[in-house]
Amino acid sequence: MGINNILQSHYKLHLNTVTSLEGYVSTNYKIEAEEGVFVLKVYQNSSRILKEIHAEERVLRKLSELKAFDFPKGIRSSTGEYCVVEGENIFRLLTFVEGSFLGEVSHTPALLTSLGRFLGKIDLLLQPLEEEIFAAREISWDLRHLDLSIPLLKNISNTRKRSLVSYFIQQFHEHISPRAYKLRKSLIHNDGNDWNVLTDGKKVTGIIDFGDMCQTWLVSEVAIGMTYAMMHKELPLENGLKVLEGYHKELPLTELECDSLYYLIAARLCISVCHSAHASEHKPESDYITISEKGAWKLLQQWLRINPLHARKQFRQVCGFPISKTVPASEILSQRKEHFAANLSLSYTNPIHMYGAAFQYMYDADGNTFLDAYNNIMLVGHCHPQVVQAGQKAMARLNTNTRYLYDVLRAYSSALLKKLPPSLNKIFFVNSGSEANDLAIRMARNHTSKKNVMVIEHGYHGHTQTGIEISPYKYQADGGIGKPEDTIETPLPKVYSISPENSGNSEIDYTQKALEQIKENSGTIAAFIAEPIVGCGGQVPLAPGYLNEVYTAIRAQGGLCISDEVQVGFGRLGKVYWGFELYDVIPDIVVIGKPMGNGHPMGAVITTEAVVSTFEKGPEFFSSFGGNPVSCAIGLSVLNVVEEENLQQHAEQTGDYLMLQLQLLQKKHKTIGDVRGHGLFLGMEMITEDGKPNTKLAVDLKNKLRENMILVGTDGPYDSVIKIKPPMSFDQMNADELASQIDTILSENMVYN
Repeated sequence: MGINNILQSHYKLHLNTVTSLEGYVSTNYKIEAEEGVFVLKVYQNSSRILKEIHAEERVLRKLSELKAFDFPKGIRSSTGEYCVVEGENIFRLLTFVEGSFLGEVSHTPALLTSLGRFLGKIDLLLQPLEEEIFAAREISWDLRHLDLSIPLLKNISNTRKRSLVSYFIQQFHEHISPRAYKLRKSLIHNDGNDWNVLTDGKKVTGIIDFGDMCQTWLVSEVAIGMTYAMMHKELPLENGLKVLEGYHKELPLTELECDSLYYLIAARLCISVCHSAHASEHKPESDYITISEKGAWKLLQQWLRINPLHARKQFRQVCGFPISKTVPASEILSQRKEHFAANLSLSYTNPIHMYGAAFQYMYDADGNTFLDAYNNIMLVGHCHPQVVQAGQKAMARLNTNTRYLYDVLRAYSSALLKKLPPSLNKIFFVNSGSEANDLAIRMARNHTSKKNVMVIEHGYHGHTQTGIEISPYKYQADGGIGKPEDTIETPLPKVYSISPENSGNSEIDYTQKALEQIKENSGTIAAFIAEPIVGCGGQVPLAPGYLNEVYTAIRAQGGLCISDEVQVGFGRLGKVYWGFELYDVIPDIVVIGKPMGNGHPMGAVITTEAVVSTFEKGPEFFSSFGGNPVSCAIGLSVLNVVEEENLQQHAEQTGDYLMLQLQLLQKKHKTIGDVRGHGLFLGMEMITEDGKPNTKLAVDLKNKLRENMILVGTDGPYDSVIKIKPPMSFDQMNADELASQIDTILSENMVYN
């Protein structure tokens, strides 16, 4: 039987127009008749849906007690029923609720407070109700069942967006799941979005669409209302707080409910974008399902930028709950001095008490959020969900050592070696870049039966005894041991130099000097070790052609060539996966560490069959933790994320963009002497008016940026170079922010001679 016949025969309506409306569970129509305006909902016939319709009618009758608000009212059929069953369909007629949708009007503070009070009033009225069918309901829009959205993640085509959603799902499991049993449950509307809530432009007047109603956590109601009130806002939290204020006045939250809001709001956004992605894949024509998609993605990005502690503090203030005080930084510093040596360094004049981090952001204990443009160890981003999950799962299953056989060692080593030239096909896993460099030198000396090691001025290769002996950055420092006899130090082959004594040197001078030193020590050099970009020297790329000639000369006198990729490897440089590829050379040994485990301690030495053939004749090699199953699982996940999220190309594009912005600043500010580097490994050298190193300006700029919530470092022989080496989740918007802050600071009051 057709719709018109149903309406005429069962409801005795004299029809004017029938207009199709979007729907999710049901097919909906707007009915205009002589008797009034109605909504017809058509469901697929099932006993469960029939029970839900009758339960919903009881709820609507209860809500009708709130005389100041409008709710749909069920229209009885000519036989007195609230629904008509015809074949495979159930037909249900409701009154059409007039008003403007919340999504159509300007959101004033009064209107948003009104929304909160309205949601609180209906929940207060529904609390005593018990409807079995809704208590047993399991739907994906119920925040309790966030995991039902996990299978939909695959529909999010943008892998970086998918990781963002996965991160918040992981945080939900960390912060909500263990305490979920303490959250109050009640029957709630569960979908107070801006296209269900009706207003007169000044206050909320009603709500429609009870299709997602369920018995769930009571706090979900206000979390959902806050979520949609915050969409499309430049200051989302301020708008959400008005909704919370109104709700709490009508139905006070518990402290636990209040503290759960940050992660529940994120959960609603995750569910929304997952369903939008699924709809785009399977129902691309559906505007109803995807209507909030753009706003949800924007808010999810904004939410990442909001420190969870800051949000919790704001929520507690609105609800009148006490706010716990953080341990003062001065107290932590005092304890640090009591238990640690003074040479355990700290960043910034005003050190930061960190609490958490996510991707390219770090959260301090005071509620501030920092843009991290400095911590290159977190290669794919702080707390990347795939890396965290890999470590958790591996640790829960097996953690042992390489004296046993396990699949992930094979899988990780194979995946890693595929990233290197075929000649580099042997690998030794250790726990850090320092340990790896120590082992590399040991292997080189063993293979060549020589002892001397040639290094580059200002280079750094670790904190072990051997590492310090081959690191001018360490042995030449105040209190350092001085250059050992078996270390040959060659000048840093700078393309740009501000050092007064070297200001006239060209690239060829450095190459010639290195070749002369090799000749002078011919037959004694076991290895030449260099970073492709000398980080502690001030982010200095090596001069073009330099390594080609030096590698040739080192090998000719019987030595090995080592590329220290600890800081620059794994695609950070953009155009290349490994730094040595910039110079069209292949080393005999490659050393990796830092970003290898995205913060998990890992390192490795990768070398050739020839080097291993001599090394394996000596004592057993064994590292208690090197190559353990947990480390391998984490390392493999890092490789996968770099690949899946196309982070190498992202580093190239973002790095090129940031380089351009910094070069524009260089033209504007004479205090910027040079901008250099590749990808997301850049240096900006600060100078005085007469071209000398400007240590004070660099350090002050670093600290000023820190006060403006951006993290960078300083380094170089004069500590006059701003080091920029962020997690690879750092994007062009972040680059604009960094460049803008540098410009503002340099323009205001920071000119030094």
